[in-house]
Amino acid sequence: MIKKIEHLGIAVKNIETANAVYAKLLGVASYKSENVESENVITSFFKVGESKIELLEGTSADSPIARFIDKKGEGLHHIAFEVEDIEKEMENLKKQGFTLLSDKPKRGADNKLICFVHPKSASGVLIELCQEIKK
Repeated sequence: MIKKIEHLGIAVKNIETANAVYAKLLGVASYKSENVESENVITSFFKVGESKIELLEGTSADSPIARFIDKKGEGLHHIAFEVEDIEKEMENLKKQGFTLLSDKPKRGADNKLICFVHPKSASGVLIELCQEIKK
């Protein structure tokens, strides 16, 4: 079951430049930056009230973020939803006909297990499922 919108992911060409823009816009500094090697991305998180914004810069020319920017330019990349049990939610979505981009959850940024739903099965929007990794 989807609990809430976890964050909005925004693809950027330069994380340092985007950090400055969003710090000025939101009136708060990024609270966390992280290099996620498995996804070839550098992330930076901002928290505003209950909401989070994740900036994403590709670390290689063939990374998903770099390819996205090449096709569509900088901007909204995905909407992430928090789920209680990611494997159960993945199975549920598969049964309903959604196309997932992986068979198993992967470790993502911000201490999360993640899985993406293909935009073609979600009205053109890339959806990310997130589950907090319990320590």
